[in-house]
This record gives sequence, C-alpha cells and structure tokens, in this order.
Amino acid sequence: MAQPQFEEVVEDFEFLDDWEDRYRMVIEMGKAMEPLPDALKVPATKVDGCASQVWLHPQIDGDHFHFQGDSDAVIVRGLIALLRRLYDGLALPEVLKVDAKAELGRLGLEENLSSQRSNGLRAMIERIRTLAAENA
Repeated sequence: MAQPQFEEVVEDFEFLDDWEDRYRMVIEMGKAMEPLPDALKVPATKVDGCASQVWLHPQIDGDHFHFQGDSDAVIVRGLIALLRRLYDGLALPEVLKVDAKAELGRLGLEENLSSQRSNGLRAMIERIRTLAAENA
C-alpha cells in the first residue's frame, strides 16, 4: 500500500549493495528536502521521544494528509524525507492503514539504525498517525 514515491526508494535500495550506500542515500534525501521555516519550529510541532530535535508540521488539504518536517540531525532529516514519501498525499483514513514498520522493514532500517534513532522513528510515525486521526 506504499506510495509510488516510496516504492521508488525501495527499488533504489535494491540496487545498493551495502548499508553505507543506503545510509548516504537517506542523508541525501534529507539534504534535498526543503527546510521547515523557523516560525514552525515551535513546541506544538516538536516530536518528543527523539534524541535529536525534530519538528513535524501537518498540512491537511481537504481529506489528504501532507506534512513538512525538519531536524537538526542529517540522518533524521533523511528519515523524515522517507516518511514523507510513505505518507504524504494519502487520504487521512489511509494514513492510519499504513503498516509503517513493515514498509520501512523493506528497507532494512530496523537492523541498521541505533536504538535511539529507531525510537525516534517510532515517535515520528506515532505523531503522524495521531495528527491524521485528529483530522480525519
């Protein structure tokens, strides 16, 4: 049920032989992402449970979910970019149906992220799900 843009990442990962190359790709995805304006880096958009500073700003367009995000850590910016490819543009009820653990598992993230990064990723996913549920 992944978005086409997430499927592209899955396909790209299949061509990369080792995790270091995949790690670099995630970082590059984060670097390519537009930064969140400082005015939106407020307590209401901050994600608790992350080792680094993380902000997610939802944008509801009719019944579709969009969000912007940012972090002070380059790998976390990349993880936000991955989550945008997974969730951005979905109808609000569809956001809740995404099995993020299974989808991200296709990339081998769990076994290659530190426990702190994995916890932060789960916190971001939970925030996305909460935001979608509140607006559905």
